Amino acid sequence: MSIHGNNPLGARSGPWTLARLRTLTLWALLAAVPPGARAEAPGADDAMLAALGQKMFLDASLSESGKLACATCHDPRYAYGPPPGRAIAIGGKDMNQSGTRAVPSLRYLRSAPAFGLDHHFIDGDVAPVGGFTWDGRAASIREQARLPLLAPNEMANANPAAVVKKLRRASYAAQFRAIFGADIFMDPARAFDSALQALDAFQRIPSKFFPYSSRYDAFLRGDLELSEEEERGVALFKDPNKGNCASCHLVASRAGAPPTFTDYDFANVGVPRNARIRANADPEYYDLGLCGPLREDLAGRREYCGLFRAPTLRNVAIRDAFFHNGAFGTLHEVMKFYVERDLYPEKFYSRNPDGSVRKADDLPPGFPDNLDHDAPLDRKPGEAPALSDAEIDDLIAFLNTLTDADVHR
Repeated sequence: MSIHGNNPLGARSGPWTLARLRTLTLWALLAAVPPGARAEAPGADDAMLAALGQKMFLDASLSESGKLACATCHDPRYAYGPPPGRAIAIGGKDMNQSGTRAVPSLRYLRSAPAFGLDHHFIDGDVAPVGGFTWDGRAASIREQARLPLLAPNEMANANPAAVVKKLRRASYAAQFRAIFGADIFMDPARAFDSALQALDAFQRIPSKFFPYSSRYDAFLRGDLELSEEEERGVALFKDPNKGNCASCHLVASRAGAPPTFTDYDFANVGVPRNARIRANADPEYYDLGLCGPLREDLAGRREYCGLFRAPTLRNVAIRDAFFHNGAFGTLHEVMKFYVERDLYPEKFYSRNPDGSVRKADDLPPGFPDNLDHDAPLDRKPGEAPALSDAEIDDLIAFLNTLTDADVHR
């Protein structure tokens, strides 16, 4: 599904020929990512750096509470995503502050292009693409690693110097000095940047962050055949009039690498408000993605409000919270939302004081309509949904083939 429909970002009428052209342009954009930014293993000289980064990743003492490590939320057993029931994480100095977004997986991120607003596609669209985090505000893996270390509701360090003070006391401090120099802790800014470099190196290890070990990868290699149900699911995933998932979650391999199942594009599908997020108890609070509140540079661009980056669908079947706010708990609920959002909005949204359904209720009233209206989100009341229940089951069967072999089930 794309951001383009009845919205200020450019009218996309939906012909599959144009969508295919746009996909080809996206692949050209991704192919232009500098080689150093792509998924690659650390060299022999980087092995010590990656090992140091792994120790930091697992170290809860780097948080102000002493109880929250990177791995607490990005658990290696769950594809470096959240354990069951932990997608909306609790952190902060006293471990009593709630997150405002669902924790994403850290796998299959490195090939993302740099964030940009002015990517022109063959069909005339101009749209934001790329970057890291749900709103693309981090420019690199290294910059993304910085965010949770300093976020008040996560690891809650007051500043980089506070992180460095903890590193100086860590059991691996001597290893840190051996790599970066005996005087590294004398310069907090350089030491903090070095710590981010180590975390970045850790996330270059293929077996941990881009193993490509799913059943679907084995199928692409010719090592196994998919079941009839899974084959039907692949077809529905690609069909522009049915699932249409491949319009954002690209299925083509490139440069010899298997697909990552995302185009790094941004979309607003009108996800319902999640009452389980504590911040949403304030009726004036809205998480608007590209236009804030966590991202500040696009605060005045109302046409981008509500847009969030399309995630990879690898390992999606192990999750129990979906979309940026974790509004749905199962893949079946997600698919029912996609095919029934405009047919039965009362199933998903709250009501106004007059009893009418408040569609897209996690957006402030009066904002531009930039909702995705491509299939399967293009059905009108009275029409049949794009997918039947049996077809949804087939599509989910295919999504289950994207789970890596090392993931805890």
